Amino acid sequence: MAKDKKAKGTKDSKPRGEIAALIDGLNIDLQGEFQAVIMYRLYASMVQGPYRQELRASFANEIPEELAHAQILADKISALGGTPVATPAPVPVVKEAKAMLQEALKAEIETIERYTKRRAQAEAAGEVGLAAQFDDILADETNHRDELSQMLARWPY
Repeated sequence: MAKDKKAKGTKDSKPRGEIAALIDGLNIDLQGEFQAVIMYRLYASMVQGPYRQELRASFANEIPEELAHAQILADKISALGGTPVATPAPVPVVKEAKAMLQEALKAEIETIERYTKRRAQAEAAGEVGLAAQFDDILADETNHRDELSQMLARWPY
């Protein structure tokens, strides 16, 4: 009986459909993390105006955290038997500092929505460790969202 159960699932007897759907979702998330790395790097380099120094530092400081999230996702995709994507989601290129903050905020909100769903999906698939990792990632992304919201709330023009 155990053999039959394993034959219908993955190496851990998890239903193939749930794991395949999780891998697909994780790859979408990985594309989002790659997008964030590129977006924050571009914005840090391109930002101009009176708040350049502060915004440049803020954008650049997000990059290591986004890379760490990408590593978690790519490692889990591979561990589940999938192949991590190598392309980012489209990167919005804007020139005005306020528009950069708005695009970054939009991306963080979308990421929080995806990760909330993915956390539930991971738990349903029996990937409780991944679900716990999403708690930490969601805390990071929520902090990013809040910081960007506060920057925009005080924007003078």
